[in-house]
Amino acid sequence: MPAAVLTDAFFESLESSIAPLDRAETLPPACYTDPGFFAFETEALFNHEWLCVGREDWVAEPGDYFTTRIVGEPIVVARARDGVIRAMSSVCQHRAMLVAEGKGNARGFVCPYHHWVYGLDGRLVNAPAMERTCDFDKKKIRLPEFKVESWLGFLFINFDADAPPLTPRLTTVAEAIAGYDLANAQSATTMTGQFAWNWKVMFENNNDGYHASKLHQGPLHDFVPSELAIFPHSSPQDAGFLRYNGTLHPDASFNPTQRAVLPVFPKLTETDRGRMTFANIPPTLSLVLTSDLVIYLILRATGPETMEQDTGILVAPGAKDDPAFPHRLEMIMTSAGKIIAQDMHVDGLVQEGLRSRFAPRGRYSWQEGAQGQFNRWLVPRYRAAWDRMRSGAALKTAAE
Repeated sequence: MPAAVLTDAFFESLESSIAPLDRAETLPPACYTDPGFFAFETEALFNHEWLCVGREDWVAEPGDYFTTRIVGEPIVVARARDGVIRAMSSVCQHRAMLVAEGKGNARGFVCPYHHWVYGLDGRLVNAPAMERTCDFDKKKIRLPEFKVESWLGFLFINFDADAPPLTPRLTTVAEAIAGYDLANAQSATTMTGQFAWNWKVMFENNNDGYHASKLHQGPLHDFVPSELAIFPHSSPQDAGFLRYNGTLHPDASFNPTQRAVLPVFPKLTETDRGRMTFANIPPTLSLVLTSDLVIYLILRATGPETMEQDTGILVAPGAKDDPAFPHRLEMIMTSAGKIIAQDMHVDGLVQEGLRSRFAPRGRYSWQEGAQGQFNRWLVPRYRAAWDRMRSGAALKTAAE
């Protein structure tokens, strides 16, 4: 039987993961595999941090809505007739049936089970055959609503009604990628997949400069060498962090020509165009920014060793107007797809290795600076949650 993970000694051991990078070691394997730790992590992170759920242009018009879920919570995001975007539980407040699936445009949400009707703002507007139910007042019933914030066109929610705003803690990241003007970028395509590994495995892989010149060696990636990686300073209080990777020529792009084949984002500086930028807003959003295309990953943990992910593409305004756009995008996506396939293969094998009795707490290369940044974001939140739980348990014991 494995030893219990949630102990003072375990959380004290995490301090070595936030030491200076030349002395730090990786997180314990249990952080990626243990069901008890995932339940703890749900409270430590997902119940209180800002979680990306999609793009604002997914609900561009009044009545537009989409559904998603994270850590088991079904969510519907809708733009009401007043233009306000709201994120709500999609669980009917009668018998827990989901009132919405997929995406579309609607005047409201009708629970298919008993036809309770909710407005786009979540208010219950009709409940058939409830007139004989004592003290039933439909005005007091609505779909539970979450805090919503839009950042550069991305929609975030927070289950914690007292959570501090997101945007002020993303100033450094926003300034670094301002030239992409992501709020006005055009969505090109979105796809969703399910994966058999921990969400942190995916997040870390996307931010790992160390492996790029090894795993992806060849003409589709050699122009972004690992030795040109730079990791700007970040604070644990920040909501995100950055990685830059210089390129061997300006406007590098993942396609056989190695150069931009779509229109370059018009506000980029010369510095922007001489590197690729990786922007990360844990625990749910990771961005890969090149001169002519942005790939975004919206990660959704579904269990200790499983996750879902929305993968989307953003391009410069007007890029899609070119009749050749689909063919140019296909050039990029075919090449990127080969790189992503290599990453996916590795992610699955890393998860398998993390389950092994021989899984290590390894040491870091200087080219893994983003992992140190990620750890410095994670560990204080883990420790704070553990301290809250210990304090609550102590208070309960004292009261008894």
